[in-house]
Amino acid sequence: MKFVAKDDIEAPIDFVFAEVSDFDAFERAATRRGARVRREDDLAAPGPGMCWSGDFELRGRRREVKITLAEYDPPNGMRLEAESAGLHSDCRVELIALSPQRTRLKLHLELKPQTLSARLLVQSLKLAKGNMTKRMNLKVADWGAGVAQKARRRA
Repeated sequence: MKFVAKDDIEAPIDFVFAEVSDFDAFERAATRRGARVRREDDLAAPGPGMCWSGDFELRGRRREVKITLAEYDPPNGMRLEAESAGLHSDCRVELIALSPQRTRLKLHLELKPQTLSARLLVQSLKLAKGNMTKRMNLKVADWGAGVAQKARRRA
């Protein structure tokens, strides 16, 4: 099952990539939402091989996940892979410079169930795909507006 969200952000591509690859900020945001996140690698600089493990509550159950940075191509994008209880996820972030001060962000998320219970979960998501896509687009647009606001303050 695939989801795609996109947003045009009023900020230079290098600035947007710096925000997209601010992994510490994403770790803090997940922690604020009740997840436990642990960095598993020893890399000093961002790059392929960065790895996190974590757990969070979803639908009344504690879920564990392992996330790996599979590709890292500044300032064009990156790809993350996640494994969780029978569900493999692939998340690709693409950045395209539309102009010196405008960047298009495309977020591709693919869920691949590996077990029967994961297939049932994905099947239930398919029934709500329109709503899920709409929510994902709103979240990406909100995040993009925040990045644009930061870029204006720094200019």
